[in-house]
Amino acid sequence: MTTAAPTCSALSAVDEPLPGTTATAPGYVCLEFSSAWGRDVLDGTALGAELSSELSARADAAGVRIMFIRRPGRDTARPTKTVLVARTEPGDAWCERLEITDPAELLEIVPRVVAGPPPGLGEAVSEPIVLVCAHGKRDQCCAVLGRPIAAALQTEFPGSVWECSHTGGHRFAPSMILLPTGCSYGRLDAAQSVEAVHAAARGEVYATGLRGRSTWGAAGQVAELAVRDVVGDHSTDAFTVDETGTELLVRHRDGRTWRVDVETRELPARPASCGAAPKPVRPVVATKVTAP
Repeated sequence: MTTAAPTCSALSAVDEPLPGTTATAPGYVCLEFSSAWGRDVLDGTALGAELSSELSARADAAGVRIMFIRRPGRDTARPTKTVLVARTEPGDAWCERLEITDPAELLEIVPRVVAGPPPGLGEAVSEPIVLVCAHGKRDQCCAVLGRPIAAALQTEFPGSVWECSHTGGHRFAPSMILLPTGCSYGRLDAAQSVEAVHAAARGEVYATGLRGRSTWGAAGQVAELAVRDVVGDHSTDAFTVDETGTELLVRHRDGRTWRVDVETRELPARPASCGAAPKPVRPVVATKVTAP
């Protein structure tokens, strides 16, 4: 009898660290789409080639990530579609909810999801919004591991939970993003996922399974989490990261600053996605935190 190959998430859990693995996205535009998703949301399968191409260009220009969302469980088509828009910057994070009738309306929405105050596109959202990857066409781990987590969270936080398209890193499934902060989590069970959302509602991060805040690049995420570990401050907006210079600087809102040294390491090759060819894994890790 042939033994099934280990899934990508099982292989990753052996030795791959979570910090620094969140896809960089200072802004989000999430479109409710109950019909079939393609492997990539903007590959033309769902929205058509022309609209997908133009949305991709506008999202790239605005630094915005476009995602598909649907309610956990059996979802049905509605005449209007919910759109969630969010920015993730510490101290200026916001999320709004609105309804549209045509996905082409996103062409005007995407350029307005920029840094600064909320644009008033829709209703302000005060509670954390939970996105759980359940994009089975992208990777089986997302569907098998993500959907039960989304269902459990929906029971605890009705109306605030969505299954979503690829979050970046299905090998960390189940994978969850919280808006508006863009804090991303991986490998959490149902109880831990509930605790992470409760922490977000208190204005805190949940340390277990935290991959990073999508405001920053991989090195910036690693640097922030390394300083959090040293300082022990769990307040969501306690830190900002300066990635612009030759040194990574993490600043606390009280004025303290730390320099964080990072390096890229190489782990043995393995599939980044179920069924894919093995390739090396190169995590970014913090090697030194220099106190103020």
